[in-house]
Amino acid sequence: MSETVIIEPGRNQRNYWFDLWRYRELFQVLAWRDLKVRYKQTVIGAAWAVIRPLATMIVFAFIFGRVAKLPSDGTAPYPLMVFAGMLPWTFFSTALSEASNSLINNANLISKVYFPRLIVPTSTVVVAFVDFLITFSMLLVLMAWYQYPPGWRMLGLPAFVLLAFLASMGPALWITALNVKYRDFRYVIPFIVQFSLYVSPVGFSSSVVPEEWRFLYSINPMVGVIDGFRWCVLGGQSQLYLPGLAASLCVTVFFLWYGIHRFRNTEKSFADLI
Repeated sequence: MSETVIIEPGRNQRNYWFDLWRYRELFQVLAWRDLKVRYKQTVIGAAWAVIRPLATMIVFAFIFGRVAKLPSDGTAPYPLMVFAGMLPWTFFSTALSEASNSLINNANLISKVYFPRLIVPTSTVVVAFVDFLITFSMLLVLMAWYQYPPGWRMLGLPAFVLLAFLASMGPALWITALNVKYRDFRYVIPFIVQFSLYVSPVGFSSSVVPEEWRFLYSINPMVGVIDGFRWCVLGGQSQLYLPGLAASLCVTVFFLWYGIHRFRNTEKSFADLI
């Protein structure tokens, strides 16, 4: 028996969040399509998910560890500390970049078919998560190389993966809505991603930040995420700064609420503007 779709004023708004579940198959289709074309016609394919963070780790470990001689977290090897920070930041930056441009890349679909538009940017995060899993396997290789066995804190890693996802989705939804109306933002996104790399404790430990500035520094939501990853991966060598984690969490929740709010307010005009 075929499903009957009833069209009436305001129905889509009342059932918007329920429609996200009803259109879950579309989410799967879009995610699988993005995944298939991610490394299509590339020579080394998914290996790019390892090469990019690995190359960045080598550069940062040399500059901050050898040249600047910044300390690691406890006795943890400096390259391992850097890679533990690269892991969530790469997930964040990929999710932010892919989601921010998702509506523009799906202009034909947006202008022809009704469905909750929130599905489009959310589905692109699957690509970032697959890259994360590939890069995580490289982290395990590095831990074995440095003879650094994982501890029980690794069980908390999924919580910080979720936090990294939420930290990327809030700004991504806001920028996505702006990108539809003002195409200049497609040039701003790479700058934001690059800037966030240097203001986040990726190549160094956040413990080097002076104590009087550390809470303010933690307003950057990725500070709490990266510190959390290192706490999970490096165990007792990396300590959580709980006030900073709370600040990062609050900022993440605020930007997620604001991003969804701005996205939903402008969603009706996407088909006309795109």
